[in-house]
Amino acid sequence: MGIEEKLPSGVLLSTVEGLAGYMRKASFWPATFGLACCAIEMMTTGGPKYDLARYGMEVFRASPRQADLMIVAGRVSQKMAPVLRQIYDQMAEPKWVLAMGVCASSGGMFNNYAIGQGVDHVVPVDMYLPGCPPRPEMLIDAILKLHDKVQATPFGANRRAQIAELEAEGLVALPTGDQRGLLR
Repeated sequence: MGIEEKLPSGVLLSTVEGLAGYMRKASFWPATFGLACCAIEMMTTGGPKYDLARYGMEVFRASPRQADLMIVAGRVSQKMAPVLRQIYDQMAEPKWVLAMGVCASSGGMFNNYAIGQGVDHVVPVDMYLPGCPPRPEMLIDAILKLHDKVQATPFGANRRAQIAELEAEGLVALPTGDQRGLLR
């Protein structure tokens, strides 16, 4: 005999953290941060054929202070990295990052001094989406997987500890200038 049998029907049991996670996942507001060809696929996802509004993401925000999801779509150059970090720092907590495309995830085919070899050297990434460029269906699938991750994410002091741990991992990562690829 659990507590479920003793409660009248229609009573819903949950935690505040679970309810807050559901509200967070149902109201993502992504920041517009398209850098290359992946941005076209990201824009298509927001259009009428794929309709991100079904998932509470109908508005791509131009202001980082109004966004909680940064979709980095395309290659990140060394000159763009500080701007990317500044926009990430201006976003309100809680915030998440989705690296869209192989260029944002690992530098892609651009293994040179001008292109960063992954956006995870600049900001902590919560979800990687491979492809060159990934299709809108793939972006929707990655967003739905991120929804599951967001619903299970702690908040408050537990979230701050998790963010500090992710930032520490990013700081000990090999700097982009010291990376050696296949062409070097």
